[in-house]
Amino acid sequence: MENRMKMEFAARAENEAFARAAAAAFVACLDPTIEELTEIKTGVSEAVSNSIIHGYGEDPEKMVELECRILADRKVVLLVRDQGAGIADVEKAREPMFTTGKPEERSGMGFTVMESFMDRVEVTSCVGEGTTVTMIKQLDVGDGF
Repeated sequence: MENRMKMEFAARAENEAFARAAAAAFVACLDPTIEELTEIKTGVSEAVSNSIIHGYGEDPEKMVELECRILADRKVVLLVRDQGAGIADVEKAREPMFTTGKPEERSGMGFTVMESFMDRVEVTSCVGEGTTVTMIKQLDVGDGF
């Protein structure tokens, strides 16, 4: 049986921590390992940061959406969606070290980090309409405790 939640929050840097905590709290019922929880929080953090910084140019009037789903097989699906600038070349944006921000402020490793912690990362984007990042994480089988 699937469980899910969806929420929206202002595109403000301080809400990145809120999104991380909300995703972690939602998947806590699965009793993930500390490592799994950290990976989920980091993936959400990177995706939310991208929406706030690159999607909206840090415009606090805009909204970021976070959707989390838990599937019956301990699979977690996380979606971060914005209606911002969009990405002209998704494949280029996924390359390590690529950034549209100031190189002295941004490492260009957001998608690389997401991909290293998740089992699958899908990015759909349309210039001027926004971006959706879908991250899938298969949790290990619990101990049954």
